[in-house]
Amino acid sequence: MTIDPQEDPMAFWEDFYLTKRTSSSGRATAALLRIAAGLQPGRALDLGASHGDDVIWLATQGWQVRGCDISETAVTRARVRAAALGLEQQAQFERCDLSVALPEGEFDLITALYLQSPVALAREAILRRAARRLRPGGHLLILSHAAAPPWSREATSSTIFPTLAEELAATGAPTSELEVVAAEVVRRPGRGPDGTEAMLEDNLVLVRRHAA
Repeated sequence: MTIDPQEDPMAFWEDFYLTKRTSSSGRATAALLRIAAGLQPGRALDLGASHGDDVIWLATQGWQVRGCDISETAVTRARVRAAALGLEQQAQFERCDLSVALPEGEFDLITALYLQSPVALAREAILRRAARRLRPGGHLLILSHAAAPPWSREATSSTIFPTLAEELAATGAPTSELEVVAAEVVRRPGRGPDGTEAMLEDNLVLVRRHAA
């Protein structure tokens, strides 16, 4: 299937959740589990929350979390899951177009986990805004695909994936206000639709705003 990069993002992702990603994995992102384990729970924001797996896990760890996604279907499903677990107060979800604006407020943790799109997404501007929304001592965690999996049609296409340097440049770090805690390519096991297994590469960037 050919994707038109000019397609309306809201329509694209609504169709994606209605026809392709129709259910939750039920698992939080492994890198988030590792990073958040060393942080003091506070107020968190997840950019591109999908079905809410990461938001719900953070809520179970004592965080007060807001999850944002452009798809109303994804947001509705996440809300239903949070309510079923009795976490609707700790894990809240809203539909928002991050290319236009981020939710108001400051946060102790902001996550952008695989916030990538084949259609229009002002990703660099979003990450820059996110870095400015950190409270003193707060962290921004970015995890992005560094290369396509071998079973993807993008593996043999001209699709360009972000580099670590580009991810750091998007946040503006390092500066007098932001320090780079981690910037590395990490590997994780993956399995394709046909059962093919491979080690996949991701960019992991963790930025911290200096404490006041």
